[in-house]
Amino acid sequence: MTPEPLNEADVVAQLCQGDNEALVRLYDQYSGLVYGIAMRVLRNRTAAEDVVQEVFLHLWRRPTSFDAQRGRLAPWLAVIARHKAIDVLRKEKFEVDPEGNSVPQSAPSPAPAHFSADGDKAKQLMAQLPPQQREALEFAFLDGLTHVEIAARTGEPLGTIKSRIRLGLMFLRKELTV
Repeated sequence: MTPEPLNEADVVAQLCQGDNEALVRLYDQYSGLVYGIAMRVLRNRTAAEDVVQEVFLHLWRRPTSFDAQRGRLAPWLAVIARHKAIDVLRKEKFEVDPEGNSVPQSAPSPAPAHFSADGDKAKQLMAQLPPQQREALEFAFLDGLTHVEIAARTGEPLGTIKSRIRLGLMFLRKELTV
């Protein structure tokens, strides 16, 4: 069963008033998206679950950091998740044990069941994109590359990369609001 679409501005306003149920509704709606992005960047279930927790804790502590007039909540959460996941990767690069060896990553743990439905829908939608748009979106949002880095990697002009990302996001937004 697909959750009912939320009026994001109203739910965030409730969150600003300290309504715990508003956070639960937002978590139910968007945790799969946040987990999927974190998992793609980190490739570690435990670390991805930690990022999900951090993202929603950030939203709980600072709900006014989201401005409904500037855009929708899902892309905003996706950017926050990506940034927090990249922060985890950066932190891991500098963590070493006393003998100077890198700290090994923990073994992956099974993903919670409610993440799989959202992940499946995202995979289906991504598969419907033209290959060049899908590749640009994956580089940008899942691998953490900038538009300039994507253009350099693919050998395409910067404007072309920006257009592919914009068109891909427009398609995903349209399909996710249905």
